[in-house]
Amino acid sequence: MLAKTIGSVVLGIKAFKVVAEVDVSPGLPAFNIVGLAESSVKESRERVKAAIKNCGYKFPTQRITANLAPADIKKENTGLDLPLALAILCISGVVPKEALENFVFCGELSLDGSIRNTRGILPIALSTKEWGIDRLAVPEGNCSEASVVEGVEVYPATHLSQIVGFLRGEIPLQPVTSSFQALMDATQNQTDVDFADVSGQESAKRALEVAAAGGHNVLMTGPPGSGKTMLARRLPSILPPLTFEEALETTVIYSVAGLLDENMPLITKRPFCAPHHTISDAGIIGGGTYPRPGQVSLAHNGVLFLDELPEFKRHVLDSLRQPLEDGFVTISRAAITLKFPARFTLVAAQNPCPCGYFGQEDETCTCTPAQVHRYRTKVSGPLMDRIDIHIEVPPVPYGELAKGRRGESSQEIKRRVTMARKIQESRFKGLGLFSNGQMSVKEINKYCTLQRDSEHFLQQVCTKLKLSARAYHRVLKIARTIADLEQKEQIESSHIAEAVHYRGLDRESAY
Repeated sequence: MLAKTIGSVVLGIKAFKVVAEVDVSPGLPAFNIVGLAESSVKESRERVKAAIKNCGYKFPTQRITANLAPADIKKENTGLDLPLALAILCISGVVPKEALENFVFCGELSLDGSIRNTRGILPIALSTKEWGIDRLAVPEGNCSEASVVEGVEVYPATHLSQIVGFLRGEIPLQPVTSSFQALMDATQNQTDVDFADVSGQESAKRALEVAAAGGHNVLMTGPPGSGKTMLARRLPSILPPLTFEEALETTVIYSVAGLLDENMPLITKRPFCAPHHTISDAGIIGGGTYPRPGQVSLAHNGVLFLDELPEFKRHVLDSLRQPLEDGFVTISRAAITLKFPARFTLVAAQNPCPCGYFGQEDETCTCTPAQVHRYRTKVSGPLMDRIDIHIEVPPVPYGELAKGRRGESSQEIKRRVTMARKIQESRFKGLGLFSNGQMSVKEINKYCTLQRDSEHFLQQVCTKLKLSARAYHRVLKIARTIADLEQKEQIESSHIAEAVHYRGLDRESAY
């Protein structure tokens, strides 16, 4: 006797269809699972057996062989418990065979038959639609994330006996639906932080506005307490709203990582990740025996904030070079190679020296010149080259704090940023680029043309400051973004002057 059900496993951020083929034949009682099943899947034998018995159904006392096809894909998901149990119940005559057709089942079984949540349901729902299957049964806690996929009927499964009753036509189950637009409308203007709360620091706020508008990476240097972290945490509040495609991309990553809140089925706000400086390279890039997304992928379509940048291990920082350049991370293991998306805005903060008060008039620096040099050279040159904007964040004067005056709100800044992004979206249509910060030399030469007076001004600046070719292109990219914020077609001398102001480390090295 043979029965088949369809389940799924997730590798990286992609779901693969798994056909659970169960055969019951005469022989001594045994339950074997084949098909490159890992420990968590092989252990499902005991969970499935106990769940079937505790739900009052008869478990076959013959030889059971379960094959998880295709056999060349590793199975490492407890979500295969439910399809295995239903296939066995089909052979026992409890569930009609025709009821299992055109249906994907996913869920981990408890010993009493209740169905537990599992990771990676959203990519499974997306793949179910691609496979041409329009019905999906998932744990009730995972229903909300699966239901954002249109064209798939998502049924909530709370207990094995419940899903069996539904397949037999004895218990009615209604598919769950969600509205992306309703989710967006409910959270669109919800934010815990606002730029209006930041006293002073107008220059730094403007630099972050430019960074948000052009997707530029930022390095903030300043003494302790000057507001670097406060400013960085408010950057997501001025970034453009997520599109539906971006929201799905981000939610898939969080679903695979098991970090999705069941009360919020879709990530509707841009993520902000701030790992501690003791993080490992696997923690920030991703990895493990079965690779999981790291912080760079969790920050996809959002912000990755590295506070106390020089305190991070050098090899951890250098591992950021490839995702900053390519927008994705490739993780290779002996048996598998996976790719995770990692397109984010990097915001880094550092003190000017180990004690934090180098160059401050009101505080005395206790560091030797050698200590300052060693501290500043902890970050490699190639990584620093990938950071477009370098700004100083000075202490806020007492008078500015005492005034208690609220500055421009995040919503006002966000409107300008969104308009500039729309200009860039139109400019780069069909090129696979999303912002000015991603332009290569080819695009810079095409879209950053200068008039005679602007070109003469930039020539003087490059000669005076001895800017390298890389710094020259960085200045042009930033100037292009500033012009977009002002909705101007041509880059003017004032845009170049402001862009040069945001290249603080280049100016320092010129003297």
